[in-house]
Amino acid sequence: MQRAALFGGGGGDAQMAAGDLGELLVPYMPTIRVPKSGDRVYKTECAFSYDSPDSEGGLYVCMNTFLGFGREHIERHYRKTGQCVYLHLKRHVREKVPGASGGALPKRRNAKLFLDLETNSDLNGDDFEYEDEAKLVLFPDHYEISLPNIEELPALVTIACDALLSAKSPYRKQEPDSWEEELQASKHAKTLVQLDNGVRIPPSGWKCSKCDLRENLWLNLTDGSVLCGKWFFDGSGGNGHAVEHYKETGYPLAVKLGTITPDGADVYSFDEEEPVLDPHIAKHLAHFGIDMLQMQVTENGLRDNDIKPRVSEWEVIQESGVKLKPMYGPGYTGMKNLGNSCYLNAVMQIIFSIPEFQRAYVGNLPRIYDYSPLDPTQDFNTQMAKLGHGLLSGQYSKPPMKSELIEQVMKEEHKPQHNGISPRMFKAFISKGHPEFSSNRQQDAQEFFLHLINLVERNPVGSENPSDVFRFLVEERTQCCQSRKVRYTERVDYIMQLPVAMEAATNKDELIAYELKRREAEAARRAPPELVRAKIPFSACLQAFSEPNNVEDFWSSALQAKSAGVKTSRFASFPEYLVVQIKKFTFGLDWIPKKLDVSVDMPDFLDINHLRATGLQPGEEELPDIAPPIIIPDDPKALDIDESSVMQLAEMGFPLEACRKAVYYTGNLGAEVAFNWIIAHMEEPDFAEPLVVPAFGGATSSGAAGLGAVGLDNQPPEEMVAIIISMGFQRNLAIQALKATNNNLERALEWIFSRPELEEESEPALDVMDLENHANANILAETGSEGPRIKDGPGRYELFGFISHMGTSTMSGHYVCHLKKEGRWVIYNDLRVCASERPPKDQGYIYFYHRIPS
Repeated sequence: MQRAALFGGGGGDAQMAAGDLGELLVPYMPTIRVPKSGDRVYKTECAFSYDSPDSEGGLYVCMNTFLGFGREHIERHYRKTGQCVYLHLKRHVREKVPGASGGALPKRRNAKLFLDLETNSDLNGDDFEYEDEAKLVLFPDHYEISLPNIEELPALVTIACDALLSAKSPYRKQEPDSWEEELQASKHAKTLVQLDNGVRIPPSGWKCSKCDLRENLWLNLTDGSVLCGKWFFDGSGGNGHAVEHYKETGYPLAVKLGTITPDGADVYSFDEEEPVLDPHIAKHLAHFGIDMLQMQVTENGLRDNDIKPRVSEWEVIQESGVKLKPMYGPGYTGMKNLGNSCYLNAVMQIIFSIPEFQRAYVGNLPRIYDYSPLDPTQDFNTQMAKLGHGLLSGQYSKPPMKSELIEQVMKEEHKPQHNGISPRMFKAFISKGHPEFSSNRQQDAQEFFLHLINLVERNPVGSENPSDVFRFLVEERTQCCQSRKVRYTERVDYIMQLPVAMEAATNKDELIAYELKRREAEAARRAPPELVRAKIPFSACLQAFSEPNNVEDFWSSALQAKSAGVKTSRFASFPEYLVVQIKKFTFGLDWIPKKLDVSVDMPDFLDINHLRATGLQPGEEELPDIAPPIIIPDDPKALDIDESSVMQLAEMGFPLEACRKAVYYTGNLGAEVAFNWIIAHMEEPDFAEPLVVPAFGGATSSGAAGLGAVGLDNQPPEEMVAIIISMGFQRNLAIQALKATNNNLERALEWIFSRPELEEESEPALDVMDLENHANANILAETGSEGPRIKDGPGRYELFGFISHMGTSTMSGHYVCHLKKEGRWVIYNDLRVCASERPPKDQGYIYFYHRIPS
């Protein structure tokens, strides 16, 4: 019987008669619930701390809300909710008793293990054993009912306890990522026939060959057909043309476009009707010109990426081969890698080394906890405070003490040291609904940093927003090369992105010699020579940032036509903390995601005052404030998306689907206009969701009429509002114009142009509109009467931290971070926190500088 297995069967001395137990529990019966499908049961971790059943005080699980609380926080939940019945869970770790032969004698225990917990890897399983204990606790008197008396409890309580203990972890996801380890190699992979039909697949711009759908596309590995899916394991939509093609041809395997990385791809077998592994995926993709994995096997069976030159990057960044001294105490707490979550660990270590974030969350921890919602696991500020306290308190980073170890052995019970925290609850919440961060795949630390900043912006914790320390204004000067007229605009940003000036490498001769040796070794199938990295002066990267860049598809309002244009960026304000990203990642036309393996001599002290914006200069003439014409096709699906603009935006670090939407909704007017759309919509919950083509048209169009009648207030479609905003008009004016013209975009623009006086009148109402439409709060600097929140000051900085990446792509590899604390550098490599001996400051990916007070 399952209940007997969980509770160890019957037996044990009852604390009181069965009738007395039932009578004692009667007043609380209405508050005791049985967990149902969909209920999240938190029986392994406290909602406010990292206490667990392994902790000294165990864990209390509410029998009504199924939330878990450590000893320090259980009273808060009782006072707030009035819930009185809790299931107390405790795991004991004891040294085994020596047997007559001198070895460890296993002891028979009731219900030895029934909690879904990980065992302590530091303990030898032959010398220690675990025992789980469960009991009911009634508040406020802390009356305890031992659960071996299970048959004497009321049936509802028995069923509820049984269901709670057997409930699955709330973090187990029913999605493709949770199946990755169970995938089997397809029976067709080894013998797959590929047609020699000359098909070559481009790196972008795909669409279904039967219905022009651009989402959920699958490449058939036999004939190279690109067709839409429907009934596949990831639940994506489509018209099912891929499976129809299989039924017609019998070609069994297809790979999902957009999932191909250096580590593999999502492959589906129509014949086996399930996701599968294709051990020969690199060869099968290469047949269609996709050489993304670079799986060229050498004589020793290793891939090129597995040989020493790539490994050396891992050794240098992780400071391998050097005995590093472990660090313990407040601020030196490691974080467990949950499976490709090192990007999150590195970013959060940096974030909570910043005093403004420490004060906002850890400094306000009592207030945040006291005013948290009934389910604190779903509250951003609560989970930020919990993580910050876990990292900064020192409670989970204690050095082993010899005297404590001796005392524990004498008492026969081992108290496991809490070294490091597991950010499982934090990751589950902040990644909820995000297609990438909610997966178990590796992610870009820069993208996660921006995602976190968006969440901080949307969840104010006090009078000041801690993310303001990163915020700065960028002045963009765009000049028409033919008329020489200029336009100045401002936008908000959080990261300074520096291009890698490869042409400025100081060791060009060494690089040329290395490349020759590498090709010779490759031809002779020998091990490649020792890697030579390009040495790039930081000053060259800074110079490349400040130089004018060509504007693709520039439309000159002076010429009323497309023309050549250049854009220069300067700082309209300098942030308190400057985040500098070295743009090491790019895409080649050969499908290969390339990482520029370079060494940049990043300075400890940085002065960028010379990049301060100057505004319109004497003698400069401004471009007329005239918007480009908007062409709306009769069939919106017929609008082709400019993939070059999409890739430009994607290389800036924005999600691919968001880039496609930006280019689409701004009418293919180029990357600059699309970038403004992205800034305006970054905080929207569906920002990274796939593009859904709206139905445009006039008042007689059923699509337009349907869109216009969605809300009671006839709220115009957001994509139409976005197009008008991207042309420089205020949001409230765009809405007013669309409402006046029954959501006809062309007539709305005519309506605005014929009423220039309304532009001036719309200014006072802007603040109210921004509050109602929070997603557009940080569009451009001029869209707010007070402007965005900035902390301007001198542009002199000192380096205090950096995040490094190892691997060939942001979709694979590993992240670590280095922080300067108390005058010395410290390396944070997931759970491992040590004093750094050789911080690899020249191989970082994202650098963090703090302003030097003047």
